[in-house]
Amino acid sequence: MANETSTIKPYKTKGGGKKEQVADMFNNISKTYDVLNRMMTMGIDTIWRKKAIRSLRSIQPQLILDVATGTGDFAIESLRILKPNKIIGVDISSGMLAVAEEKIAKKGLKDRFEVRLGDSEKLQFQDNMFDAVTVAFGVRNFENLPQGLADIYRVLRPGGRAVILELSNPKAFPIKQLYHFYFHRFIPAMGKLISKDMSAYSYLPESVANFPDGDKFAAITQQVGFKHTKVRPQTFGFCTIYECTK
Repeated sequence: MANETSTIKPYKTKGGGKKEQVADMFNNISKTYDVLNRMMTMGIDTIWRKKAIRSLRSIQPQLILDVATGTGDFAIESLRILKPNKIIGVDISSGMLAVAEEKIAKKGLKDRFEVRLGDSEKLQFQDNMFDAVTVAFGVRNFENLPQGLADIYRVLRPGGRAVILELSNPKAFPIKQLYHFYFHRFIPAMGKLISKDMSAYSYLPESVANFPDGDKFAAITQQVGFKHTKVRPQTFGFCTIYECTK
């Protein structure tokens, strides 16, 4: 199973693999990540997140793993909507997790939301442990996409569900052209202004453009073992929710 996202790295002039560069990138932008995220999507990402989370209501998960948890927003919203016993968040960036831990302390969620520094493609958990696994805007950054999805499959219990939210490429005119201008011109300039790291926000559109979205992504999930993957495009194809059942 080839992984066509592995060659896209945030920094063209730095050494190291994609994984190391992604960790460095998120450490660099962690303080401004939430603000830029809202601005980039004009707040629509909050709607996408809620839709993705609500797709888990039917299985009522009590133990959830949030992969590439970042600053913790998706997991915190999952706690509010799904009311599970516990969520464990894993991320490769200590900078992002420091922001998440501030939110956890401020909201008094220490008993229900725990974060750990770790590799999202080599999860340090037992087989069949979680009722659900969530990933919001994170699988695009995997160095080895099939390996990462296979590990998500491994830690899910039989009958459990992985819900993956990821940016995708609109196909229809004129949305495709508008999207291309916005993501390839406007976003890098805004990222440079606010985060002082233009490379991080140039990487964003490149990583989306090279991501195997839609049915291609569903095919990879089925190759690693998922019985069924539902593909749900959102907002003219800007984003897709994938519901993967073990």
